[in-house]
Amino acid sequence: MQYEDPSFAATLVAWQKEHGRHGLPWQNTRDAYLVWLSEIMLQQTQVSAVLGYYARFLERFPTLASLAAAPVEDVMAQWAGLGYYTRARNLHQCAQRVMAEYGGEFPSDPALLAELPGIGRSTAAAIAAFSAGRRAAIMDGNVKRVFARVFGIDTYPGERKTEEAMWARAEALAPAEGIEAYTQGLMDMGATLCTRSSPSCERCPMAPRCVAFATGRTAELPVRKPKKATPEKVAHMLLIFDRGQVLLEQRPATGIWGGLLSLPELAGHKAQADAPEDAAVATAVQSFGAMESLERLLPVVHIFTHYKLYIHPLLVTLSTRAALAGDGRYTWLDAAAIPGAALPAPIKKLLLDLLGERSQARMF
Repeated sequence: MQYEDPSFAATLVAWQKEHGRHGLPWQNTRDAYLVWLSEIMLQQTQVSAVLGYYARFLERFPTLASLAAAPVEDVMAQWAGLGYYTRARNLHQCAQRVMAEYGGEFPSDPALLAELPGIGRSTAAAIAAFSAGRRAAIMDGNVKRVFARVFGIDTYPGERKTEEAMWARAEALAPAEGIEAYTQGLMDMGATLCTRSSPSCERCPMAPRCVAFATGRTAELPVRKPKKATPEKVAHMLLIFDRGQVLLEQRPATGIWGGLLSLPELAGHKAQADAPEDAAVATAVQSFGAMESLERLLPVVHIFTHYKLYIHPLLVTLSTRAALAGDGRYTWLDAAAIPGAALPAPIKKLLLDLLGERSQARMF
């Protein structure tokens, strides 16, 4: 099937130059480091959420070399709250790879970029287009939505056959000239006009050729993934306070919140909503000291992409503190250091809320 259509790209480029976004901090540059950082941060994250993190990240790591040389813990701390923490670990590994294998200069070939940690096919294309002007096709959620509506694609975009056809269309439509404006135009159109709900069809340059608009199916396209019941998980977490400090545990590098500090979980109760007995909590705490008091706080709900987590906080104060084991897995953190610590967003919020409520209590 042939997808070539020069008028599509021409229409999009003309619209982007007049109505698209031009003032974002990572635009108007060919610096691959700045482009790469923005593209990684923008994966599954809206521009409004990225802006502050992007600026702060560059203050701490102004160059690729400074990022590669930094401890991964510092990178995770700067990323804390932005979510999808595998991106931060891959970011650090990617910086080190580019320094070691390419002398600190990102390759311009999308195929080589896609071999680096955290850079998939679409992200590689965007980096190559914006930093080197390379003709390469992107395929993110915005592009899928624009294509599904404009071309009337009525099968689920996540289906393999549909996605392959969309990639073929994207590669055929990408222009030989003006790839930067074209690529940015696809992103801008999906973000500002062809939005998931309430698209601005009356202002869209593609309206005269849009199948969804002509047939009144903008609400139906793209076809949504069949819904499944959201799985639920339970975690009983220990908030152990002593002498103005809170006990934290370094999470494994893989899994949710990988590499971040978090609250220790009560072993054996991960799938149980019922509150554990006082004796079970005291037994779990005894490695850290003798439990003086226990208070069960209200649950906190955090929604991940694929499941819902119910956090049941168990607030513990100690009468005596034991020395920590020497493996470095656990650490005591001063309450004053919580705002800047590399903590998952819901855990940091839980601690700060508790700190605000009980700032005069002895535990703080």
